[in-house]
Amino acid sequence: MQVVRGGVEISRYFLLKKMSANIVKKFQDKKAFDRLKKRDKEAFTEVYDENVSDIYRFVYYIIGSAEEAKDLTSVVFLNTWNHIQNNTLEDAKTLRALLYKVARNVIIDHYRDRSSKTVSLDDERNPIDIAADNEEESRLDNAQDLELIRKKLPLLKVEYREIIIMRFINDLTLEEIADITQKSRGNVRVIIHRALTALKELIEEEKKEN
Repeated sequence: MQVVRGGVEISRYFLLKKMSANIVKKFQDKKAFDRLKKRDKEAFTEVYDENVSDIYRFVYYIIGSAEEAKDLTSVVFLNTWNHIQNNTLEDAKTLRALLYKVARNVIIDHYRDRSSKTVSLDDERNPIDIAADNEEESRLDNAQDLELIRKKLPLLKVEYREIIIMRFINDLTLEEIADITQKSRGNVRVIIHRALTALKELIEEEKKEN
């Protein structure tokens, strides 16, 4: 019993630590966002340094080219600065949401430039009408699973790729993803469920082949 109690206490400690870190991060982002609205160049430099790795990783895992991802990441921050200069930040609830919204638009433009077809990061053929199991969110919560994600990610459709990157690689909250994708929190859960199911099928296929 003592061991279990100790384990519970340790889990509670790390949970509280993570919650505290998230609160601090949100506070820092809000301060930076407020400074950006005043067109503070120093604040923008700090925002770039703080977020460029996550945005690059997001772009890279979707398009699959390191060189193009670098170029497009630069475009993301350039476009973000243009939003600041044009005073059009009101539509974004948080700083990270703004960056990911801009990144999604840059990726769409990138694909559109390479194809005459209409490009979308949303799955309009499969309307969202079911509820996802809460346990789905914990299915990819260890290093081994993250390696499987990286290996199989290019084989998933773009919508599933971006949702997995945001949630499990860049550690965005459901609320942030809902804001970025303009979907409800429940709909985001459903897409996560579908993405993980598709990923699981790919992994199982590989196991059968081996």
